[in-house]
Amino acid sequence: MGTTQLESVPEPKYWHLKNVLSEALDQDFAVGEVLPNERELAARFGVARATLRQALEQLELEGRLQRRRGVGTTVAPPRVGVAVGSTRHSWPGESVDGWEPVDAADGIPTAAVLKLLGTGADQPVHTVRRTRVTQGQAVAAELLYVPTASVPGLSAIDAPAGPARARAVLRELQRLALDGQDRSVELGSARADDAKELDRLPGAPVLLVTTRYFTAAGTAAVSVATYRADTCRLTFGDSGVEITETRAAS
Repeated sequence: MGTTQLESVPEPKYWHLKNVLSEALDQDFAVGEVLPNERELAARFGVARATLRQALEQLELEGRLQRRRGVGTTVAPPRVGVAVGSTRHSWPGESVDGWEPVDAADGIPTAAVLKLLGTGADQPVHTVRRTRVTQGQAVAAELLYVPTASVPGLSAIDAPAGPARARAVLRELQRLALDGQDRSVELGSARADDAKELDRLPGAPVLLVTTRYFTAAGTAAVSVATYRADTCRLTFGDSGVEITETRAAS
């Protein structure tokens, strides 16, 4: 077969600059060190600031750089390995899963979450917020959606708000017999509340891990966990990873 059009396209300037910057990070900068501002870097490497921004964004996506509020762009430490899968199915909150309950509230989630739950828009849902801390650093924020029908005994528990309410929802959920779960991972952008919790800028690249929990009656809960893409390396258990290929319409 002949050479494709893509093979004949030269390497983009920002990609070449990204590789040059990556070597500079290894040789000239230490972990946590603040990089010079964009104007200084653009002058140092003789490139336009737009090209520099593309290269910096790519390095941030690859976990080499971090953008921190009030600090600037710093050299990132090595990614932290975070286990997100195992061969044993378990409810959220069981044993020591690394998550800390923050709050719980009742309401109607987005249409996308309702579709995953398979419930109507008129059915209230408990939304439990949790954070995951690894080596003293918040690496993920989770929203766990539990329909009120899944935990009918919750109303008898006197825990109106806060972490106590979140723990109460988790306890009631664990009373159910778990039949199984499925999980998907995709790249996304940090929402404002998650970005604040994870010390990121809104729109920063994140990894979204969506998990559905099943009982004999159907979907009992849905978890949407937002992981920092710059600091996390997700690992999976022996069950493996299923890859679904999506193709653009021709």
